Amino acid sequence: MNTAAHLTALAGHPPWGDGPPPFAPLGALMFCLLLIAAATAAFLLIRRRGGGPPPWATGPRPTPPEHEARRTLADRFARGDITVEEFMERASALNWTPGQDDTKK
Repeated sequence: MNTAAHLTALAGHPPWGDGPPPFAPLGALMFCLLLIAAATAAFLLIRRRGGGPPPWATGPRPTPPEHEARRTLADRFARGDITVEEFMERASALNWTPGQDDTKK
């Protein structure tokens, strides 16, 4: 029998006979368990990051309380409730230099 005839004869019949090898279900089970473990690890890693919104989520971000304090201080100064000295003293307590835009850091 030549090589081409031998390969043609083998093409119709797998080397293990009429059925799959006996360890095939074990391999499929191990693959499923590996997928479950990978999905669980990914879930736990995402939960561990803080559980907040995902990085791709967009929307209005809450303003820090310092910005509200600066706005209140500027409003009081604009109404004349406090003097320039009081305004500058309280602005320095807030670590704020009036006239600078600190919101774009």
